Amino acid sequence: MTPPFTVGDIQVWRIVEMPEPFMKPLAMFPDATAEIIAENRHWLEPDALCPETGKLLLTIQAYLVRTSRHTLLIDTCVGCGKSNEWYPDWHQRTDTVWLDRLAAAGAAPEQIDYVFCTHLHPDHCGWNTRLLDGRWVPTFPKARYVMARTEVEYLEAKPDNVWNENVLPVIESGQALVFDDGYALDDEVWLQPTPGHTAGHVAVRLASKGREAVMTGDMIHSPIQCPYPDWAFKYDFDKAQAVATRRAVLEAAAEHRHLVMTAHFPAPSAGYVEVRGDVFKFDYLDGK
Repeated sequence: MTPPFTVGDIQVWRIVEMPEPFMKPLAMFPDATAEIIAENRHWLEPDALCPETGKLLLTIQAYLVRTSRHTLLIDTCVGCGKSNEWYPDWHQRTDTVWLDRLAAAGAAPEQIDYVFCTHLHPDHCGWNTRLLDGRWVPTFPKARYVMARTEVEYLEAKPDNVWNENVLPVIESGQALVFDDGYALDDEVWLQPTPGHTAGHVAVRLASKGREAVMTGDMIHSPIQCPYPDWAFKYDFDKAQAVATRRAVLEAAAEHRHLVMTAHFPAPSAGYVEVRGDVFKFDYLDGK
């Protein structure tokens, strides 16, 4: 298990489900060009761009966070047994490697106090539930699941497998904590609205002893979006809003020296942002 990193007295572990060759750059980012990708291959490969497939590599992971008061998870990856026919590698998975890695970090499901959902896409809320005796039940029996009302209502209006398997069972159990305009657990953990990728997308903010961090969710997907922050993801709900949000969060992180914990960047996935002209540079914690 990778050692934790710290934000003041807060400890954070990356709980990785899988590194994934996801999509080719020109398919994922419609504004990209083959020339620009070629110019950047030298630093993208092999960790962020697969040399064999030509696809961008996205790490599917969650963050386990221990504050002075609580043990919490930020997002819950793909999960097991979930229906996802549009993406075969996520469909009906059977391995429990993510739960095993959570246990290796010293956290049993019943020890989780809160699950924070940055948004309700299948690679971010899959382990919200697991199949028990033929029905979906919350994986974390004592946790409150914190979700934006905008996200919940969007899925509820046109229910799909994510709603039926990952979200509705949590609501029916009474464990959902659905908020409207931002949510603060305490002075160490709060949520920041970061719309664009989805209408109710949020980032998770951490603070302790004068240090701050932001877990970005899908506000940013790949390190190539640092030098090219105006590249919206093909499936962003509101592409213009996603670009504006990304720039604002990265600018604030650079100005205030926030630790940035990304959802999908390669290991170690966390680092600091520097502003260089109109673009950004991501400095990983390990200095790579």
